[in-house]
Amino acid sequence: MIDSRSNLNPWLRRAALAALLAGLVAVPAAAQQNGQLPLLIGSGAGGASYSVPVQTLLFFSALSFLPSVLLMMTSFTRIVIVLSLLRQALGTQSAPPNQVIIGLSLFLTLFVMGPTLDRVYNDAYLPYTQNSVTFEQAVANGSQPMREFMLKQTRQSDFALFARLGRLEPEVTAETAPMRVLIPAFVTSELKSAFQIGFMIFIPFLVIDIVVSSILMSLGMMMLSPVLVALPFKLMLFVLADGWNLLIGSLAASFAR
Repeated sequence: MIDSRSNLNPWLRRAALAALLAGLVAVPAAAQQNGQLPLLIGSGAGGASYSVPVQTLLFFSALSFLPSVLLMMTSFTRIVIVLSLLRQALGTQSAPPNQVIIGLSLFLTLFVMGPTLDRVYNDAYLPYTQNSVTFEQAVANGSQPMREFMLKQTRQSDFALFARLGRLEPEVTAETAPMRVLIPAFVTSELKSAFQIGFMIFIPFLVIDIVVSSILMSLGMMMLSPVLVALPFKLMLFVLADGWNLLIGSLAASFAR
């Protein structure tokens, strides 16, 4: 049993909570196919609990859903796309490399999702390990913070699109819509936001490319690559403007509502 006063590193705890959330999303659907899962033990105040082998099986099965949860239900999508577009705007082929972009996106996601994952831990995981709530109640408590986060970032037009495609009743709102409708609407909104930010990033670097190309053309240097000449100027502009501070700060602030 994990105590709330544990000295675990907060970053590691949030990563473990992401794995738990994958189980909260994936396991109920699998359990409903055959009714109640077998090998139940005990029947305490919080209801029956699963045996250790079944809990271990469910945990490792939930790990396979972790990438989907990380990509589709958190801020990771917007962050990694913006950082990738920044690299293309700078004109650097592999700097920063993919490992750095993904790693930075992951830790920024943990930073942005910190309050939400803390709520999942306090409202769902901790009560469930203390046998004070049932598994179904833990799933409901854990999905509510994620739902609230996604609702804040989802555009009404995107939700209306998937609500129409999903043939939901007119009285169904975004707060009561099923996850199968809310998640794709959230992802679509994140893609729109990421490309809008990427457009704003491209503009100053595009101006530098145009100016350098015009100068080289007027000087008759047709064989000299404008990309090669413009790269130092773009790097200098990005460094002098404290680009990393501005970009990362703007990304983190774009999720605060």
